[in-house]
Amino acid sequence: MAEVVSPVPGAGRREPGEVGRARGPPVADPGVALSPQGEIIEGCRLPVLRRNQDNEDEWPLAEILSVKDISGRKLFYVHYIDFNKRLDEWVTHERLDLKKIQFPKKEAKTPTKNGLPGSRPGSPEREVPASAQASGKTLPIPVQITLRFNLPKEREAIPGGEPDQPLSSSSCLQPNHRSTKRKVEVVSPATPVPSETAPASVFPQNGAARRAVAAQPGRKRKSNCLGTDEDSQDSSDGIPSAPRMTGSLVSDRSHDDIVTRMKNIECIELGRHRLKPWYFSPYPQELTTLPVLYLCEFCLKYGRSLKCLQRHLTKCDLRHPPGNEIYRKGTISFFEIDGRKNKSYSQNLCLLAKCFLDHKTLYYDTDPFLFYVMTEYDCKGFHIVGYFSKEKESTEDYNVACILTLPPYQRRGYGKLLIEFSYELSKVEGKTGTPEKPLSDLGLLSYRSYWSQTILEILMGLKSESGERPQITINEISEITSIKKEDVISTLQYLNLINYYKGQYILTLSEDIVDGHERAMLKRLLRIDSKCLHFTPKDWSKRGKW
Repeated sequence: MAEVVSPVPGAGRREPGEVGRARGPPVADPGVALSPQGEIIEGCRLPVLRRNQDNEDEWPLAEILSVKDISGRKLFYVHYIDFNKRLDEWVTHERLDLKKIQFPKKEAKTPTKNGLPGSRPGSPEREVPASAQASGKTLPIPVQITLRFNLPKEREAIPGGEPDQPLSSSSCLQPNHRSTKRKVEVVSPATPVPSETAPASVFPQNGAARRAVAAQPGRKRKSNCLGTDEDSQDSSDGIPSAPRMTGSLVSDRSHDDIVTRMKNIECIELGRHRLKPWYFSPYPQELTTLPVLYLCEFCLKYGRSLKCLQRHLTKCDLRHPPGNEIYRKGTISFFEIDGRKNKSYSQNLCLLAKCFLDHKTLYYDTDPFLFYVMTEYDCKGFHIVGYFSKEKESTEDYNVACILTLPPYQRRGYGKLLIEFSYELSKVEGKTGTPEKPLSDLGLLSYRSYWSQTILEILMGLKSESGERPQITINEISEITSIKKEDVISTLQYLNLINYYKGQYILTLSEDIVDGHERAMLKRLLRIDSKCLHFTPKDWSKRGKW
């Protein structure tokens, strides 16, 4: 069997706000006193040797999460501070810099809600560099980014600027010669950018739009590592509640402990691929000690050995995901799976996805969700490539709860194809949608790229009529693409296209943006064909028990 281990995207890449360290390899002093017991303990922080993506040695600060002894040799599970958790790993004693070790401070144990002490050991205070203190910078915190705009003073002096007046744009390229910039001009003066928060306009300063960061409260739901009768309950007092009609997969990070912070599966064999998990997934405890976890690539059931898998394959009749095939073009197919009707498959899919998703949590109560699985077809069957899930009823216009492309299929255009398919479903439903926040780092990059390409494709496709400049409103862009207005505005801000010029809003497309977009579209070979989609939306609000 060909072994394919997907490289970890972004390996060695620093997160924003990360403090660089000296590359020189420090020498461990055997005489350094480690602890009163003479050993490194959990919660310590110290530099750890690792190789970055340029194959160079570096010594980032790391925290010891766990210590284990194998045949008399100690191994340390480390989390690199300000790096993504998927880079966490087991290291040997030789890779630790003991001269700069920081021991956890002893603090009084604070009781939790049930009166029991927390399971996470104390960690030393993070050392904020002097440069960061001098500039007033703070270390990054994962929050949802929203955009607000400041009203220019001209807005107050110009009459006729009604909040409901549409934003219109036009193109002013000369037909006979090439200009350095393509401009899409807003002909309606002092019209505020549509926003659900407040009427506002964009007035960039120093060539960049001003952004405000705000965190919006998300819904939290009870999480269990193993399926029990409590999965059908929302209340913490044990009183059963009515069946949930909606759900959220946002991870409640307040319940993180040492167990869930560590990868527990060494390797997964799925069909012809072997996958290295990035994060913790609540598979049964007895499976976490195996060198390889074997999964059936059609029903996703797990086994402890290759012999168990082979015996299962003689009984498994599936050659494609359960559910309805709603799209097929070439070798690409999409299957719609109801989390209530196909609960076992949905739970196994969530267990697999949790190995590669850190910002979402797992629920065995899959009833409120629909799963859309993308597959590649060959003579042996339909092989899973990726999937996304969505709530049957979303009060916040979410059209995606979780989205994942499996590592062997990443960087091949499948991520954008999943995103495009989710918006294609929203078009059929006649709604605008947005993904559930927070997005992972890779998810945010994929969505930013898709939004940018989709919006630029519309703006560049505008044609003038009878010599006049073409016009389009942000509401029309949202209706055409099914992208929520806030995402349209934030993307225009991200691309720095919106300007306020002589009392009018101007969308300026520079030649660099145009050329970059055209090059990107030439590489984007996989697209959704709406003619191949056979999908009828359901009104879940009128389906009592679904």
